[in-house]
Amino acid sequence: MPHPAACIAGAYEHPLRLAPAHGLAQLHAEAAHGALADAGLSAADVDGYFCAGDAPGLGPHSMVDHLGLNVRHVDSTDTGGSAPLIHAAHAAMAIAAGRCRVALITMAGLPRSQPALHASTVRSAAAAPESAFEAPYNAGVAAMYALVAQRHMHQYGTTPRQLAWIKAAFSQHAQHNPHAMLRQVVTPDDVLASPLVASPLRRLDCCVISDGGAALVVVHPAVMKSLRRPVVRIVGSGESVKGLRGGDVDLTWSATRQAGADAFAQCGLRPQEIRYASIYDSFTITVLMQLEDLGFCTKGEAGRFVDDGGLVAGSGRLAVNTDGGGLCNNHPSNRGGMVKLIEAVRQLRGEAHSAVQVPGLEHALVSGIGGLLGSRHGSAVLVLRRE
Repeated sequence: MPHPAACIAGAYEHPLRLAPAHGLAQLHAEAAHGALADAGLSAADVDGYFCAGDAPGLGPHSMVDHLGLNVRHVDSTDTGGSAPLIHAAHAAMAIAAGRCRVALITMAGLPRSQPALHASTVRSAAAAPESAFEAPYNAGVAAMYALVAQRHMHQYGTTPRQLAWIKAAFSQHAQHNPHAMLRQVVTPDDVLASPLVASPLRRLDCCVISDGGAALVVVHPAVMKSLRRPVVRIVGSGESVKGLRGGDVDLTWSATRQAGADAFAQCGLRPQEIRYASIYDSFTITVLMQLEDLGFCTKGEAGRFVDDGGLVAGSGRLAVNTDGGGLCNNHPSNRGGMVKLIEAVRQLRGEAHSAVQVPGLEHALVSGIGGLLGSRHGSAVLVLRRE
């Protein structure tokens, strides 16, 4: 089944990584205005609004009022870091159904400068059905990803150095991004020398914590024709959830396996036809798992796939996260999916930094994870095409 026609007309990533003087709604608003300006549209053109749990107040109701929008459709689906990808896909569906013609998607957060405020916007886990069984063990976020890394190493022989190559590759990209939090190029040895956080993951295996925000504008193709912007069309999408399956736990695959298969089936492409990918990188192991589950390499082969700079633009097997990703650039509100989408749009428009731009790019893939890879999580995958 072909994907409902819709185009990404506007994209904006807030330049701040530390914003103690900003309010949360202000970051959302500045990102929204930036994306609309990028598209050549105004708030008066918006008739659909999408946000997740990082939006303050009563979510879309508060933000629609704050932004002065007059909308016919809202969506507050919250799947953590994968939510902006799902919002883009749902916006395309809403546009195809006639629910709206210009959809605005925003996200923002202040976990670096105002961690207490950030915590208050995150849905409490105390009432979750799994809480009584898991809370007594107090598993931290890094530990849940370390479990997956340990399993991958045990089963497939993956090494800490191979994981370290992912950080090293993205640092080579981040040096060209003036807004990236970590612009210093690091080597695999530097990663392996950083402090241990949760074995086998070290500090440099972990993403940055940053303030900031971002926004997208998704429009009907007829609206796109009136705008003087490169046409980036959403041609495939998929979403899936994986849990602990009542104790039938298998840490060797993620929900991306189903989401990616659905996205590729929808657009009729194969992984081998993708030359650029934005892949969620909360930790280095998160990237490794998705590369396999998306079909860029067979299960167990991702360690060799990323080895020796396999993800470096211009010289590697696949250009990935050319802005530096969450490992080096930005991870606003601890939800990095939106920034992944924006860098894919830059690549397709030919607006990425010249040192990392993939020449003549026609298709790009975006993959996001929300939740904990070692327990329950959701995945969303988009395939975009430049026309």
